[in-house]
Amino acid sequence: MIQGGAARVELTMNEFMVPAQDAGIALYLRNKHPRGTENFESTKILLMVHGATYPASTSYDLALNGVSWMDHVARQGYDVYCLDLRGFGRSTRPPEMSQPAADNPPVVRTETAARDVAAAVDFILARRGVAKLNLLGWSWGTAVTGLYATRHNDKLEKLVLYAPAWVRTVTSPVDPGSKLGAYRIVERASAKKRWLNGVAEAQQASLLPAAWYQAWEDATFATDPVGATLTPPGLRAPNGSVQDLREYWLSGRPVYEPSEIRVPVLLTHAEWDVDLPSALMHAYFAQLVNAPYRRSVEIGEGTHMVMLEKNRMQLFQAVQQFLDERYTPES
Repeated sequence: MIQGGAARVELTMNEFMVPAQDAGIALYLRNKHPRGTENFESTKILLMVHGATYPASTSYDLALNGVSWMDHVARQGYDVYCLDLRGFGRSTRPPEMSQPAADNPPVVRTETAARDVAAAVDFILARRGVAKLNLLGWSWGTAVTGLYATRHNDKLEKLVLYAPAWVRTVTSPVDPGSKLGAYRIVERASAKKRWLNGVAEAQQASLLPAAWYQAWEDATFATDPVGATLTPPGLRAPNGSVQDLREYWLSGRPVYEPSEIRVPVLLTHAEWDVDLPSALMHAYFAQLVNAPYRRSVEIGEGTHMVMLEKNRMQLFQAVQQFLDERYTPES
C-alpha cells in the first residue's frame, strides 16, 4: 500500500531485465502502476533515466515520508518506469569495471547509453502495445535522453529534462581532474559533502533531513556489492560521461543539437545546483527552436538532488502538470 497526502492507491511493481542492443548486456527496468490496470494510453506512460553517478531506483523510487517520485506519478494513473543504464545499479556492468580502472579507457559513453534507452523504450512500447511514451532524464541523463529524442521524435509524446546539460566553460564536480580510467569510485564519506556543496551550513539540516540522507546512502551503495568490499567502501561509476564532458561540453561542442527535438519539452532546475548551474538551462532553452512548445521551471532552495529534498514536491508537481496537460496553442 502506497500512501502520500490524502491519496491512497495500491500500486503494482514489476521488475525486468531487458536485453540491450549489445550481446551480453542486460538492463534493469523497474515498473510501477495502479494495481488492476494494464492498459495505458501513450500519454500516460513515462520512462525515467538517471544521471552520471547514481542508479535510477534510489533516485526515483526511494520512499521518503512514505512516497517516492515513481509512486507519485503512478498514483496519477501512470505506467511509470525507471532504467539503470549499463554499468549502474542492477544492470550488467561492462567487463572493464571488474578490472583495475586504469587498465581501460572510460566506459559507457553517451552514445552507448542512448542505445540502452532505445532498448528500454522499445521494450515498453511492445509491452503496452503503443507507439509513443514520455521520457525524463536527469543531469547526464538529459544528454542521453536528449540525444535519443533527436533520433526518435516519432516515439515520444513529451520530453522532461531535469538539470539539463549544455556546453560550458567550467568543469563539473563529477570530473576528478586527473587522467580517466574506465570508472571512478565514489566513497560514502564524500557523497553527502558533494550533495550539499553550495548550501549554507545553517540550511543543510532542513533541506536534507538526516534520516532521508541515510536511507538514500544505504540504498544507493548497496547497489554495488563489489564496491562495498573495497577499502574504503565505495560505489563504482562509469567514466564515459566525464570523457564526453571533456571532449564535447567543455569544448563548446554539444553531443547533439536540441534544435532537432520536435516534441514538447519541459526544463526543470533547482536554485543551488552547482553541478549544472541555471545559466546552462537558460542557454539550452534558447536552442529548442523546433519544439512545439517549451517551458522552464526553477525550484527555489534545492540542489542537483532536489528530488530527494524538502522541496521535492514542487518538482514533482511541475513535472506532473506538464505531463498531464493537453496543451493546444490559441489561434
